[in-house]
Amino acid sequence: MCAVRPWRTIGAWLVAAVALLAVGQAAGGTFVNDFRVPGVESQEATDTARDHFPAFGAVDSQIVWRAPDGTLDDPKRSAAVRRMLADIEKQPDVSKVDQPLPSPNGKAATTTVSYDQELGDLDKSHYERLDEAAEGARAAGLDVEFRGMVIDLGTEPTTSAAELVGVGAALIVLIIAFGSLVAAGLPLVVAAIGIVAGTALVLLVGAVIDIPTSAPIIAVMLGLGAGIDYALFILSRFRAQLAAGDAPADAAGHASAVAGHAVVFAGGTVVVAILGLSFAGIPFVGAMGIAGAITVGVMMVAALTLLPALLGLLGHRVNALPLPKLRRTGRGRGKAAPAPRPASDDGEPAGPAQGADLTLDAHGVAAPPTDSRAARWGDHVHRHRLVYACGATAVLIALTAPLLSLRLGNPDDGIQPPDLTQRQAYDHIADNFGPGWNAPLVITVTDAERGGAEALAAELKRDPEVARVTEPQRSDDGAASLVTVVPRHAPQDKEVSDLVHRIRDDLAPRALADSGGRALVGGSTALQIDMADVVGERLPWVVLAVVGAGTLLLVGMFRAPVVALKAAVMTLLSIGVSFGVITAMFQWGWGLDLVGVDKTVPIMSAVPMLLFAVLFGLSMDYEVFLLSAIRESYEKTGDARRAVIAGLSSTAGVITAAAVIMACVFLSFVSVPETLIKIIGIGLATAVVIDATLIRMVLVPAVMGLLGDAAWWRPGRRKEDAAAVASGGGGDGGPGGSGGERAPVGR
Repeated sequence: MCAVRPWRTIGAWLVAAVALLAVGQAAGGTFVNDFRVPGVESQEATDTARDHFPAFGAVDSQIVWRAPDGTLDDPKRSAAVRRMLADIEKQPDVSKVDQPLPSPNGKAATTTVSYDQELGDLDKSHYERLDEAAEGARAAGLDVEFRGMVIDLGTEPTTSAAELVGVGAALIVLIIAFGSLVAAGLPLVVAAIGIVAGTALVLLVGAVIDIPTSAPIIAVMLGLGAGIDYALFILSRFRAQLAAGDAPADAAGHASAVAGHAVVFAGGTVVVAILGLSFAGIPFVGAMGIAGAITVGVMMVAALTLLPALLGLLGHRVNALPLPKLRRTGRGRGKAAPAPRPASDDGEPAGPAQGADLTLDAHGVAAPPTDSRAARWGDHVHRHRLVYACGATAVLIALTAPLLSLRLGNPDDGIQPPDLTQRQAYDHIADNFGPGWNAPLVITVTDAERGGAEALAAELKRDPEVARVTEPQRSDDGAASLVTVVPRHAPQDKEVSDLVHRIRDDLAPRALADSGGRALVGGSTALQIDMADVVGERLPWVVLAVVGAGTLLLVGMFRAPVVALKAAVMTLLSIGVSFGVITAMFQWGWGLDLVGVDKTVPIMSAVPMLLFAVLFGLSMDYEVFLLSAIRESYEKTGDARRAVIAGLSSTAGVITAAAVIMACVFLSFVSVPETLIKIIGIGLATAVVIDATLIRMVLVPAVMGLLGDAAWWRPGRRKEDAAAVASGGGGDGGPGGSGGERAPVGR
């Protein structure tokens, strides 16, 4: 229908994209980092403190002054600081400005600016006003830096350069793959319109739920990669149908029915897997999943509706603007299909181009062009299948090995790029006050008799990891006290995590044994530690749920339990390699200079869940397309060996192009300053490359060769049934194609 009436579909998409963008800009929300974790002690500590201390937990910003030479005691510098604070007190939404706290060495000072609005009601103008107020202090020779959630609003990373690099690399790959500028440009056009619509929807959702600042970047990354890939699969099938002699509308319909079926399953798997993050119990992780799922879902719909409309409109002109040196024709070369001959006077196509090496099934559906080199490689792997199966598995396990030392850590300003104001403020605090001052622990003591909080403070001062303990601050209602603890180490260090657990398990119970009451350890550092603990507890269940659901979907699609189980195991191997690589790079420091990170960092708590869900869905893309082709051949021939070789040769070109495009898109986002985006980009690119090469080209054919006919065993199916299918007596052709005999054409 979309190809028959293309202008309706194209017009509807353009109107929808523009309308969504306009509404999103007008009514959409603001992206904010809300790291709440319901049910953990640190969250309970924060909520309890807010109940007894109304000003606790207010949105704030931290200002840090540093004297590059001399001290802050200089009268000119002191006056500049006072004028700056007086200016800030008059700014909109500012409720309080604390007195500056000088560092022990006199070279730095810090203070906190509190706001009387929720974070979602503030914007980057609040940071800009703070920065303008600092001009006088900077003129007096001081370094003035800022950090805090309000500052994050004003320094959100942008992706425009990364998008251009990714799209440019994708265009080069598409030109090489198709040999035509028009054909190469179509997937990019579809992806661009889909990104606009998807981003606008994410912005609208941001008005209802809190979307982290990094979520839109991750969504664009996934949307570009998946959208271009889905369009590539359908476009390849469309060109094959045109070369076989179909009319443009029929070719678009066949492409949507055959490749589109696999796109629906692959895209649906990605969406379901990412949405599964909502059940992790960590709101901001679930919000990242929602943003990614929306964008991928829009891309899938665009590939299934907008692309067929464009194909129906262009028809044979899809091969226009060819590049002769890249235009690949010829029999059995795995190249793009030759251009079809012009239509006859009655408007019907004149049939396939001369020399086209195509086959048609009983329903007139063309087989994808095959790659003789991939066929020879598949035959070689089959003859040495045990060696390749063992060798590939050994390599994958070796690459996964660093995963054993994975340590989940705390994302803070210490992992920001060195040129950002948040990172410089963090470094000034660490250098002049001590590393623990960047994120002190805040302990809320409730239901304790008078003197209980003081006894806890005295106990904490005796711990070797504690650098400073403030005197307990009692609430106006007398029901709670706050004790601030400054550790000796940085928030990301293991010593701080050990201190938090030691306070909870030992120090607090012992100190409050006589006075009673509870001590709840909170603060941003404790919250991140709790988040890491929650991820460690729930990740196995998320893995089990996602793998189980994906395996059941594959069983339902192929009705072959052995193949589905094999696919799940291989997907886990590719994900393991991804985790191993990011651990070796970011935690061990291997190649950090290549991605613009100046020091090792623990893997952030949100990364394992997010990466696993995304990679499991993306890995199923290639699994579905390859297995569809293998099953299609097996249902027709009953020869497991020939089916694997045929499936490999018919999908090698398109899967390779798709993997290169995804890897280029993901790697282009490594240029984004935020470390979280770098980790995710490296992880996604690694898994895609491993998945499309070592797994799809080596391990899959080797294991399928070892399994033979047993791979396609299904409960209740007898041997004579399989033989009947192989002789042409039945079979549905699988999800990747139609059943029936194939007859060579154009020979």
